[in-house]
Amino acid sequence: MDVIRGAIAEQRRRIAALIESLTPAQLATPSLCGAWTVRQVAGHLLAAVDTPVGATFSALVRGGFRVHRANALLAARVAERPPAELAEGLRRHATDPFRPPIVGYPGRLTDLQVHGQDMRRPLGLPHGLALDDLRISLNFLTGGRAVGFTPRRRVAGLRFEATDLDWAHGDGALVSGPAEALMMALTGRPAVLGEIDGPGVRELSARIT
Repeated sequence: MDVIRGAIAEQRRRIAALIESLTPAQLATPSLCGAWTVRQVAGHLLAAVDTPVGATFSALVRGGFRVHRANALLAARVAERPPAELAEGLRRHATDPFRPPIVGYPGRLTDLQVHGQDMRRPLGLPHGLALDDLRISLNFLTGGRAVGFTPRRRVAGLRFEATDLDWAHGDGALVSGPAEALMMALTGRPAVLGEIDGPGVRELSARIT
């Protein structure tokens, strides 16, 4: 767990550095995460570790107790802070020890890795993720406990193989490609479908789009 927590802290610091480096236009660019801008994605990542319990409950009430809607409300609110404050908050909470229920630290790391790419890819700023960290996320996403990340039906009946990592999971029609692209596809990002290959891609695409 110390290794995963170290990776989480590193991702928060790297995202903080990214936010500081962006122009207002770049911060307003649509991300790969639904209707969120790059800035709102950063707000979501900070809100996860810098939101009082009362504010979280209030967002749940306003969102009709729909978790995704509440997350969107919190992200939008936190994203109103100046970029320098968003970056400072991520650095300040880099080593936050909170372990989310069900998804645990692997879920926390995966959230940061996926959202980091949600921000970087539309800006043409690819960021190489450590293969060991990607292995953690791939195991998490295919392990049956990725609640809110990957529906089990998206994984069922397919075999996933990373081409840059000694990792594979499942049986069925093959889906192969770089570990990062597999992670993004498993979390429902159709933008990466062109980076993966195999007879199972069509089925995976149908489960995403």
